[in-house]
Amino acid sequence: MDQKLCEKLMQVYYMRVYSYLVTLTKNDDLAQELTQETFYKAFTAKSAFRSESEELTWLCAIGKNLFLDEKRRLARHTELPETQSADIHIESDEVDRDLAFRIHMALHRLDEPFREVFELRVFGELSFREIGTIFGKTESWARVTFHRARLKIKERMAE
Repeated sequence: MDQKLCEKLMQVYYMRVYSYLVTLTKNDDLAQELTQETFYKAFTAKSAFRSESEELTWLCAIGKNLFLDEKRRLARHTELPETQSADIHIESDEVDRDLAFRIHMALHRLDEPFREVFELRVFGELSFREIGTIFGKTESWARVTFHRARLKIKERMAE
């Protein structure tokens, strides 16, 4: 990748990739490190950007993969005593399963287009612009519909 393109990508997307990684990591230092690694990997990749998606989407995907790699690496090195680890794992699995079931129940009872917009955003990981395009609406419409869907799910879960 030529240097001018690299500089352009850094100037245009650095803060957006960093912000995305801060939301994933909940840690400024780790997000900054992963952001730098993301751009390094993007610039040194043998298979450069192929224009199959937007540049930001491509960079965020690289960042997300680096975050997941880091999370796996930390999980391997952070081991609890055997019995304590097993007890926590079983208990958290039960809580996670129960919460996931309640969310799916609330989602199942959600009217259209709220359910589909929520599913496209959360499970399909589509941007609001892409969701708006699917429905033939604006990006703002997709944002508002997603926000309302989240509120409806929270209300139903509280019931």
